[in-house]
Amino acid sequence: MARTQAAEYDERKQAIVEQAAALFATRGFNGASVADIADRGNISKSLIYHYYESKEDILYDVMISHVRALEAAAADALAGGAKPEQKLRDLTQLFMALYVGAADRHKVLLNDLDYVPKARRAEIVQVQRGLIESVRALLVEIEPALKKREGVSLTAAMLFFGAINWTHTWYDAKGAVNPEALANMVVDMTVAGLARAAEG
Repeated sequence: MARTQAAEYDERKQAIVEQAAALFATRGFNGASVADIADRGNISKSLIYHYYESKEDILYDVMISHVRALEAAAADALAGGAKPEQKLRDLTQLFMALYVGAADRHKVLLNDLDYVPKARRAEIVQVQRGLIESVRALLVEIEPALKKREGVSLTAAMLFFGAINWTHTWYDAKGAVNPEALANMVVDMTVAGLARAAEG
């Protein structure tokens, strides 16, 4: 059966996004041109402009695809009847797998968000805030005393993300600690500190 035009269209866009993510991650958004993306992907600039009106549009797709994947991972982890700590463990492992597997997109998201036009940036930030809230709510389920300390529970959630978001700057997935083990370490450290945080 012949491949559909829509499938080919999506695959070509995905290929452009992958090449752009790699360039933006190494050179920064301002350090990579549409011509550079075309050269890296062995395609023409005109083909890129068939799919995207601007470099900013490509940047948006690099970022939104990443945060939507994280959002879907969080939804998967939160579904079902597992205990809150296990849900946090599942979520963290899924996040780390995405951070390692989509390291370029993650680095671009952390470094170049200001270059996305305001309305689209707000959309990305909204998804990020939803992810933070999902973790905050899980931490409160794990340590109910945090219900009365919303500022502390939010701080704990931000510390959790601080522990995993910048692993791309130092972590070697092929080293002594695999991504699953690293995720478990983060959860263990987070959970161990919740009771003390709730006490004030």
